[in-house]
Order: sequence, then C-alpha cells, then structure tokens
Amino acid sequence: MNSTSLLGDLFAAIADRGRRLLSLGSYDEQADPMAALGDLCDILLSGRGEASGMALARDILDRWRALDEPSRLAFSLLLLSRFGPDANRLDRAIEAYRSNPSAQSAVELNAASEPRRQELIRRLNLSPDGTATLVDMRRQLLAQKVQYPELEALDADFAHLLGSWFNRGFLELRAINWSTPADILEKIIRYEAVHEIRGWDDLRRRLAPTDRRCFAFFHPRLPDEPLIFVEVALTRAIPSAIDDLLREDRLHIPAAEATTAVFYSISNCQEGLRGISFGNFLIKQVVEDLRHEFPKLDTFVTLSPVPGFAAWLDAERRSDRLAVLDAGDRAALAALDTLGEGDPLELLKTLQPIFGRAAAFYFLKARDRSGRVIDPVARFHLGNGARLERINFLADRSPQALKRGLGLMVNYLYKQDDIEANHENFVNLGEVAASSAVKRLLTAEHARRPIFPAGESSEPVRLPASSQSRLKETST
Repeated sequence: MNSTSLLGDLFAAIADRGRRLLSLGSYDEQADPMAALGDLCDILLSGRGEASGMALARDILDRWRALDEPSRLAFSLLLLSRFGPDANRLDRAIEAYRSNPSAQSAVELNAASEPRRQELIRRLNLSPDGTATLVDMRRQLLAQKVQYPELEALDADFAHLLGSWFNRGFLELRAINWSTPADILEKIIRYEAVHEIRGWDDLRRRLAPTDRRCFAFFHPRLPDEPLIFVEVALTRAIPSAIDDLLREDRLHIPAAEATTAVFYSISNCQEGLRGISFGNFLIKQVVEDLRHEFPKLDTFVTLSPVPGFAAWLDAERRSDRLAVLDAGDRAALAALDTLGEGDPLELLKTLQPIFGRAAAFYFLKARDRSGRVIDPVARFHLGNGARLERINFLADRSPQALKRGLGLMVNYLYKQDDIEANHENFVNLGEVAASSAVKRLLTAEHARRPIFPAGESSEPVRLPASSQSRLKETST
C-alpha cells in the first residue's frame, strides 16, 4: 500500500470515529434538506474538534452528492448569500484602518473581508474525498454561473483556493506508458481532447513505441486522476502534418536518434480546474526531462491545432471591412458554404493562397476586444515564450479539424535562449514572436492595415498607452 492510500485510509478512519461522536439524526429528519445543509455548514464553521470536523465535512459532501441539479444550484446560491463576509466585522475593520492605517489594522481588514465560505470550503476539504468532490462542485458551478452571473463571486473563492491547493509544488509528474495501470490508461483515452484515441490499439501506438512519450501531472489527493497530460513524438525533423505522427504505417526510429521532440497533444482533464494553469509547468518540466534522457535533442516544437480559424475567417468574409480580404478573396471564399458537399480537400487546395495570407493576419495582427491574440492555443504557447515557427496547410484532415480550423496546424518553437524575451515581449508589448517565413505570408499592404478586435468593423483595438507606445510591427 502506498503512502497516499495509507493517509487516505487514516483520514477515513478518523472521519468514521467522528461520525459516531456526532448526533446528526435531527438533520436527517428535517423537511427542508437545504436548511439542514446550511445548518450543518454553520456547525462545521463553529470550530469543533478534528475528528468531528472530518465527519461533518464528509456528511455535508455526501448530502451534496445526493442532490439533483436544481438543488445543487440552490446550495451554490446558499453559499453565496449566507456565507459571505461578516458585515459588522468588516465595517469595524474598515473604520479602524481609516482611523489608523497600520500593518495590524491592514491584517484585520484583510481577514474581515474574506468570505466565510472560503473557510467553509477549506474545512470541507478535510473530508477524505473532499478535494475530488470540491473539484466536481466547481465544475458544476462553472455551468451554473452562465445563467446566474452573480455566482462569479463564489467561483472566485473556489478558484483562489484550488489555485493554492494545485500549485506546481504539490504536483507530481509521471510518465504514462503501456505499463501504467489500466484505469489510468482508460482515462487518457477518455480525456484526450485534441486527437481522438480510437481504442486500445490506437493508444498502444501512442505509448508503446520507443520514439513516443506521454507525461501527466497528478495531485496527491487525486492519485489516480490525471490533471493534464502531453503526448510527445520523438522525430528527426519538425513535422508538417499530424498524419506523419499518428498513421499506423509510420516509420519508427530509435529514440536515441531523435533530434526533435514534438508536443502534438496537450489535454486538460478536470473541468473543475479550468483556469488553473498547469500546461506551462508541464511543458518546461518535460523539456528538462527529455533533454536529460536524450542529449541529442536540440529542437522542441508543437504541432498545434487552430480551433477558431474557420469561424474567424467566416466572420471576416461576411464583414464590410478591408482588413485582410479583398473582393476577389470574398468571392472565392463563398465556396466554403459548400464545404460539406463533394471533396472538401480539393476545394480547400484551391483556396490555399488566401488561407496563407489570412492565417498570418489572424496570428500576427488580429485581436479580440481585449486586445489579445484571438487564438487560445496561440495565447498559451506565445505566453510561454514560444515562437510561431510555421503555418501548415491541410495538416489535419479529420472532419472536426476541417470544420473548425480548415485543416490548418502550426508549429510553435520553444528555443531556450529566446523563451524569456519572447514571453516578456508578448505579455508587456503584445508582440508575437514569429519566424520570417510566417511574416512573409503577409503582404506589405496587409501589414499596414489596422488591428481589429474580433467581430468589429470600425475602430481598431487600443492597447494600454504604456504598451501601445512600444508596440512593434510584428509582420515586418
């Protein structure tokens, strides 16, 4: 038995002992289960002993799991309304700080402003299965706040706490291979979000060969649940199509002969941890591990999808602005309305020159309403310090990739000497690091055209003045 399982069993035993010490029968008999849950949460916050606290936390979470969706929404609204900051204490702390803005009064103001539900969530995490249940609770909360935006405050509390509990210092990097336990391998198949794994044979082709690697982050409270994983191909060159890596009859090479590590799929596994970043740590750690194992590796790249390109291009061709498409381009792109008919590959091949210019504009010039690069995958890798190295036409010919990205894939290059400068320029200046080959896809005329937010057709987006004054043309 490993130490994690032993600790879990110990917590469960303590919770069972505490359950026997508590008298919760009256709460079982209450006609209003939501009132009972609220009362139990108040009792948990009142500061009982460790054993009884664990038992209460487990009882509350057991009751939450038994609720239907409307009742779970009611519980979220209860946490929001009933377990906010203590208003009287907060008023006193504000007045004290105004009267005497000392370090001590600032500490009290900070403590008084914290919602009571944050401490409640911490105590619920005492339950032996608390972390997993709270992650699931947050998954449901993300869906609930679409209809109830006021729940954003509750979500901020969850995100704050989960961000602390799942920081890099607590995460364990594990290699996933064909010897990994089957229950974890089943989850890798299920969680793969970029290139579908079509059963066990397909998974074996991705894990078993010597020129393939897979790594995942795990948390000690979720020992059998991958948080995020990356699939890696070891090759002799930068690939330009996903089929070169995944087809059944591909040529295998000895791993020791590889010079290039290709990150071709990164999948987040836990919806309840959305917004808590693991990917940047994962890539950097895997690069270090691979560099140590294979000293000949000197190139680290991705082969990444472009999931929003088709929707962006459709909006561009239907708008009346002159940003990247001229009248001839628009007329030619009207053929995309028949993409589902006949041979889509032949149609897309005729549009390749337009796609090249449009894709370069999409990455280098186009911005959303907040002034960010539009593509979320690009924001992730560019924010990590990578360089946009190459745009690959018809690199993924799967139906989903043709529909969402018109088959485009890109290579982001992680070059150790440039990562820090690329990251700083992207975050502080909005500058996209790109190869000369990508920049050449933009004509001089397109390079001079304004940067528009997605969906807009009038004024260009304005970056903050401090950044705007230093913003360089990334297309030259």
